[in-house]
Amino acid sequence: MAVRELYGVARIVGLDVGERRIGVAISDATGMLARPVATLRTTGLDGNALDVALAEVGRFAAEEDGVAAIVVGLPRRLDGTASAMTRRLEIFADRLGTRSARPVILQDERLTSVDAESRLATRSKDWRNRKDRLDAAAAAIILQDYLDSRPRESDQVSLDPP
Repeated sequence: MAVRELYGVARIVGLDVGERRIGVAISDATGMLARPVATLRTTGLDGNALDVALAEVGRFAAEEDGVAAIVVGLPRRLDGTASAMTRRLEIFADRLGTRSARPVILQDERLTSVDAESRLATRSKDWRNRKDRLDAAAAAIILQDYLDSRPRESDQVSLDPP
């Protein structure tokens, strides 16, 4: 029997989708921590990006802990208004949800690449090394922001007497 069947837990995949690359992150089965996994190369949003993302989600779904949902970073301008990529990513996320048969959650991704670059720069001074890991690190930040925003059962106070 799989862990997800015993305990009702499964991982969440985080994606930072760009025109040529997709950063991938995964949560632990408890939904507490996100970690960067990979950066996938694509031929673009109008090319094979959807198929590449589906293959990666399918790979994680086939593992013991499975995949409960997918979080996709939603690009917006700093003032919160839609950018040129916003609608394209909404369409991508809709298609991803339909084809994967999993819920897709859109998560604000403003400044995640800047944050990821800053965090990577503290560990590696070589910009070429950081560049290869930037999209996966941004995906982990997007996913962690989502995980941190969810209410936890342990955070809720019961109003019922014991």
